Amino acid sequence: MKIANLKDMVKGWFIGNFEPSLLMTNDCEVAVKYYKKGDSEIAHFHKIATEFTCIISGRVLMNGVEYGAGDIVVMEPNDITDFTALEDNTVNVVVKIPGVNNDKYIA
Repeated sequence: MKIANLKDMVKGWFIGNFEPSLLMTNDCEVAVKYYKKGDSEIAHFHKIATEFTCIISGRVLMNGVEYGAGDIVVMEPNDITDFTALEDNTVNVVVKIPGVNNDKYIA
């Protein structure tokens, strides 16, 4: 049995080919990400990976569209997205398949 805590992970990422990781793999990447209102990411895309973002709580703005708890946004390779948290305590689960290092490109 392994025991870990998200606070010890980098930006919530806990599975993937990076350190620290609970499972070193290129098959996928998994994160639980916590945001404050106004936290954002600039527009970017992946050439290889598909990214699944499930909003657990709060509201987010992606490509000018607002999403809330329960919404799942699937970004296929080459789909461009940006991201802004609209509320404090916004929580997302993010899964990228496959887990490809250096596959994030600024749009």
